[in-house]
Amino acid sequence: MAPFGHSAPYFPHAARSRGRYAAGGSGTIEFGSPLSELLEAVARGLAGREVLDWGGVALRVTGLAAVEPPSFASGLATFRTTTPVVMKSAGGERGGDQLPRQQWLLPGDPGWAAYLQGNLVRKAETLGLKPAIEVVSVGSVGPKRSFSVGSGKKPGATIEVTLRGEPDVLAAVWSWGLGQGNSAGFGWIAA
Repeated sequence: MAPFGHSAPYFPHAARSRGRYAAGGSGTIEFGSPLSELLEAVARGLAGREVLDWGGVALRVTGLAAVEPPSFASGLATFRTTTPVVMKSAGGERGGDQLPRQQWLLPGDPGWAAYLQGNLVRKAETLGLKPAIEVVSVGSVGPKRSFSVGSGKKPGATIEVTLRGEPDVLAAVWSWGLGQGNSAGFGWIAA
């Protein structure tokens, strides 16, 4: 697991075009990690750049700002993703459901919540944190979106989910993202 994630570039004043991401004018892109050393290295790398080539789109770097995670003192957090969450089953039985091997799952599919739960536990364990985190509820689910990645497509959907856990685990998830493929831009949580 790579404890790193990022958002998609966002340009609030760009003209919208159906089926395409809008680019133009001032915008933002967010990078995150629960490991401060990793995030500091990314910031140092970006600080020395004037332009960032993002899939053929030239992004002019005009500033960097650090955003600290919320405290999550209550032990509850509602997260809304700005990019689709992707989850893939490992096959076998999960949460009482028999699933085929290597099947992409969408919110609402049998076993999806159990795989999200397992992913959250593995993230906590990867960071050496207490893996006591649970999915309390899944709120709104956006439309299915498929993205070409490498030699295939990854389907997913944006979600709103409420989690219960230790404040440090919730902060780590907020900084990392939900689901799989965070280092490829999936499952980014709105700041």
